[in-house]
Amino acid sequence: MNTLPLSGLKVLDLSRLLPGPYATLVLADLGATVDKVEDPQGGDYLRQMAPLRDDESALFYGLNRNKRSLTLDLKAPEAREAFKRLVRGYDVLVESFRPGVMDKLGLGWSVLHAENPRLVYCAISGYGQTGPDRLKAGHDLNYAARAGVLGYGGEADGAPAFPGVQLGDIGGGSLFALVGLLAALHERERTGQGRFVDVSMTDGATAFLHMHLAARLFMGEQGQPLRRGRETLNGGFACYGLYRTSDGRYLSVGALEPKFLAGVCQVLGRPDLLADAYDTGEAGARVKAEFSRIFAEHPLAYWTERFAGADVCVEPVLEGDEVLADPQLRARNLFVESEDTQRGRRVTHLLTPLRMGETPLRPPPVLGQHTHKILFEAGFSSEEIERLVK
Repeated sequence: MNTLPLSGLKVLDLSRLLPGPYATLVLADLGATVDKVEDPQGGDYLRQMAPLRDDESALFYGLNRNKRSLTLDLKAPEAREAFKRLVRGYDVLVESFRPGVMDKLGLGWSVLHAENPRLVYCAISGYGQTGPDRLKAGHDLNYAARAGVLGYGGEADGAPAFPGVQLGDIGGGSLFALVGLLAALHERERTGQGRFVDVSMTDGATAFLHMHLAARLFMGEQGQPLRRGRETLNGGFACYGLYRTSDGRYLSVGALEPKFLAGVCQVLGRPDLLADAYDTGEAGARVKAEFSRIFAEHPLAYWTERFAGADVCVEPVLEGDEVLADPQLRARNLFVESEDTQRGRRVTHLLTPLRMGETPLRPPPVLGQHTHKILFEAGFSSEEIERLVK
């Protein structure tokens, strides 16, 4: 097996649920040693979440391969002292508690930085470590709402579009955490010092509107607020939108450039529609309505075949298990089978997008499975380990 780019990097993962664990999954898939620090009473909340297979959470399984599990009750003084000793041997720490929780445990940035000045400490939270709402509870939908992302999607004069996926958690949390901690590791090569990385999922979700909000700020009083369903990229124009077919399915049309839109009109047998397609008034609305009428005349399979040979940015909206059979995704080896000998079953993994070598496929750990091994590697004696795990 080729050496993976993050081989040798050691990560302590105190995070739970989705944002932190997905970030550390990417690190693990790229070769890092990721050790989950879990509460002995149940561990990561995701372990108990449905759907279950043989009493094991499919969600936890999908996010925690290639990791090890260490159980420590950080509310206990002896465990906290052990944690401070443990952290000396790691490069990165990731946590997703509300701001201040680690400080209350006596394990905040200043304390851990003193123990290990090279440590990169990444804190993922809903609203960040500062600001009036830093301690508010929230979930992905709330972060996307506060960021303006929800308000930008949906039909004009209609309700905001429910995203269906975790934009704030993955896009705002996991991915910006990865960027931040990798940047801090690069800086550490120059300075020898770690850094505190403050990741706000709401800040990160706002990045999805960067082009539009930045343009709004640039325009100042000459511009106007963002409008749902009326802009170029959120459904306001015929060239960029979703169209319902006769069988209740949908086709995505992303023909922004005139050359692509001309091709769409050609396939539809309506080259006359191109002239008004970019009009911002009634003429453009009529073109969009005509597109809707034409696409509604035939089922999705008909349109997929019609556009099969045309390079015009038109794709079917896949649903359900269709994505698992998509030939492009299959060719990219996103879905890989392996034998889970620990559980005696064969499973299919969804790989993370960045692959720089052969991705390891070790199954997720049982709660506390590697406690003794991790502590022994850190220099704890057998007697010390027994006191900690009693």
